[in-house]
Amino acid sequence: MSVVGFDIGNENCVIAVSRQRGIDVLLNEESQRETPAVICFGEKQRFLGSAGAASATMNPRSTISQVKRLIGLNFGEPDVQRDLKMLPFITSEALDGSILVNVKYLGETHTFTPVQIMAMLFAHLKDVAEKNLGAPFSDCVIGIPSYFTDLQRRLYWNAAAIAGLKPLRLMHDCTATALSYGIYKTDFTNAAPIYVAFVDVGHCDTQVSIVSFEPGHMRIMSHTYDRDLGGRDFDEVLFSHFVAEFKKNYDIDVNSNVKASTRLRAACEKLKKVLSANLEAPLNIECLMDEKDVKGFIKREEFEKLASGLLEKISIPCTKALADAGLTVEKIHSVELVGSGSRVPAITRLLTSVFKKEPSRKLNASECVARGCALQCAMLSPVFRVREYEVQDSYPFSIGFSSDAGPISLGLNNVLFPKGQHIPSTKVLSLQRNGLFHLEAVYTDLNELPPGISSKICCFTVGPVQGTNNLNGRVKVRVQLNMNGIVIVEYAAFVEDNVDEQRRDATHSNTEKMETEHADSPHSESDVTRKGKSTRRIEIPVSEHIYGGMTKAELSEARERELQLAQQDKNMERAKDKKNALESYVYEMRNKLVNTYRSFASDEEREGISSTLQQTEDWLYEDGDDETESAYSSKLDDLKKLVDPIVNRYEDEEARAQAKTHLLKRISDYRNTGDSLSPQVRALILGECDRVEQWLTEKSQQQELLPKNIDPLLWSSEIKTREHDFDKTCQMILGAMPSQTHSGDSKEPNHHTSDNHS
Repeated sequence: MSVVGFDIGNENCVIAVSRQRGIDVLLNEESQRETPAVICFGEKQRFLGSAGAASATMNPRSTISQVKRLIGLNFGEPDVQRDLKMLPFITSEALDGSILVNVKYLGETHTFTPVQIMAMLFAHLKDVAEKNLGAPFSDCVIGIPSYFTDLQRRLYWNAAAIAGLKPLRLMHDCTATALSYGIYKTDFTNAAPIYVAFVDVGHCDTQVSIVSFEPGHMRIMSHTYDRDLGGRDFDEVLFSHFVAEFKKNYDIDVNSNVKASTRLRAACEKLKKVLSANLEAPLNIECLMDEKDVKGFIKREEFEKLASGLLEKISIPCTKALADAGLTVEKIHSVELVGSGSRVPAITRLLTSVFKKEPSRKLNASECVARGCALQCAMLSPVFRVREYEVQDSYPFSIGFSSDAGPISLGLNNVLFPKGQHIPSTKVLSLQRNGLFHLEAVYTDLNELPPGISSKICCFTVGPVQGTNNLNGRVKVRVQLNMNGIVIVEYAAFVEDNVDEQRRDATHSNTEKMETEHADSPHSESDVTRKGKSTRRIEIPVSEHIYGGMTKAELSEARERELQLAQQDKNMERAKDKKNALESYVYEMRNKLVNTYRSFASDEEREGISSTLQQTEDWLYEDGDDETESAYSSKLDDLKKLVDPIVNRYEDEEARAQAKTHLLKRISDYRNTGDSLSPQVRALILGECDRVEQWLTEKSQQQELLPKNIDPLLWSSEIKTREHDFDKTCQMILGAMPSQTHSGDSKEPNHHTSDNHS
């Protein structure tokens, strides 16, 4: 059994699997540890992962990447528009303001939501994992950025469900990294907690977390982030620099050409990596656009000067993380630097100045999140026994609730779950209600959120209450911020106490209370029958509406559409396999007709088959270049009908020789057995041996007189049938003496050796 952890990056994805012997990172179909987060739509099928990345330059308009940046966001947001200008594919605005991706597929324009595109990527990663594991699976843990909103988390969950996955948890990237770091540490003591800062500079974002470690326990003290600061932003600095340079030196505007922009961005990414290890680097691209070859050159010092604004921004989430955790730099034991964009030397120098110590790189920068997710999946799965280790995560946003009557007063700023609240966490609202009402979950501080995010999360409809006329009863609503960072209402009930209790409640009819309870506690103290007082509890139905979320019908439709797309891909792959098989057969038979099968085919047969092979080859490269699986299968079957008689003659020659040898050995075995038999039985055995041997000799002599290019007179199958009949007859003769027969048969290995030697 295996459980899987996914790190879905903006550029690449990593799959880690937890097995009995530890954590392994799986290889994709190209034996790479990272799989590009790319979906490319061809004319008749999709190309996923590595295949999609290989097609990106040739088909940029239908190649979708960085979809992680678009999930749960609105088309009109300024940050979204800035991202879309960098991406080559075509997008549009949906009726609800969300984003739609438009691609050409099967001769038509198709629209997909970012969730559907992400589901395609999940399905591909699931397929890669199942091929590696040799078995299907569904349980997994998926890494997500800590700044993901409630809606984005729900949509990620939906995308995984569409792909047939069953996430046990959505885990913050830095939390997964901290788990993969801390669970193996043996130098932590009980004297005092060890504080470690994790800085994850990814492809599109930077996340910082301060984590407290103690033996068998880790606690997230703060999550901070910059959603728009990552490796691709450093690439964009180089891209803008060379766009301006090429416009000046070569009089070309790269921004006006989608393919040229894609190629230059890819070249700038490689150039950035070269500058990480070298003080200077050249840039050469052949035929970038307008049939012009371009050359450029840049020094690391110049690059760092161009990126100085980005470098300064990295210190902001670092200092904010320290402030949120209530720690000074001196209390930080170490700084762990990870992420695909973390290899720029200037970033290391800047972090050293912020934390007053040089960042460490003990963890694999690209794989630590996936490994941590796989570890968490093993901890949550009943299949594995993992060392006891507590992971206490926190939520980076403040959440409050309001009802039909307005905000529910719950203390400071009406916050139910404050920023930094540990998850999972459950709280109970005690409300004075006697009919249907609504509860709305909202973010109470928009400054904590990424720009452009709405304050509204979801709305819960509670009620109606059935079976009571008590106007003074209390409604208890159990609200949970679960381990995925998603707000849910677990349970709602109308509670009626005895008369004395009802009078007491009536005097406080306008108060609303909040009672906190532990996440693993099935009932709060207030839910238990109070001593000496009777309590009647009536469960109330609760329905939820997620602002911007998917309905069950939409989820079902998306799942069905993904199955149809996957089936089309499989059909095309099978057609390709059949086409390749037909092409290989044509070349193989053409060669063998001249060499291997030459003496087994007549001149007329060779000419006819050669002509048919040539016609098939011409068809393959003309009308048959893009045909169905059945068309290729039909052509292959027609060829085999012509060639199989010749192949049968060739193969039967060797099989016939082996069958003859085996039959002669059996004859020899029975003759040797006859030495220990009575004269009468011996005569019968020897007579049968002589008859079969004479038949074989005559048939063999007749066969030797025939040319090889006609069907044989004596087939190997006929010899095997005669041997079977001969053996059966001899066994009947020896029926009264099984021991001798067995003794004779036991000599077969020796005769095999003798025959082979001769």
